[in-house]
Amino acid sequence: QVQLVESGGGLVQAGGSLRLSCEASGRTIYAMGWFRQAQAPGKEREFVSFISQSGVTRLYADSVKGRFTISRDNAKNTVFLQMNNLKPEDTAVYYCAASSGVTNYGRGADYEYWGQGTQVTVSS
Repeated sequence: QVQLVESGGGLVQAGGSLRLSCEASGRTIYAMGWFRQAQAPGKEREFVSFISQSGVTRLYADSVKGRFTISRDNAKNTVFLQMNNLKPEDTAVYYCAASSGVTNYGRGADYEYWGQGTQVTVSS
């Protein structure tokens, strides 16, 4: 069983930056994704970013492209999400997820393990 622990969330003003971390237990290197879910009625979980095991493939949702950067340190089994120029609409609980075999990187069902989430709040 893999445990994922996110950290780095918080409250920031619009235009500010945050760096999220997700540390995985064990030595197995997984493909990793970041998802988020706003705490409002009717808001579903949405894909944010993906990184392959090697780190070569990095993908982003259109809404964060150019502002967010995903990276990883396999020696520490940790994935990062650098979030710059944050906007109020980025406010959500952010979750990291691990997959041993992604076929659809934007689909939550493709990921076997999930972290507990970390709150990101961007004030206007």
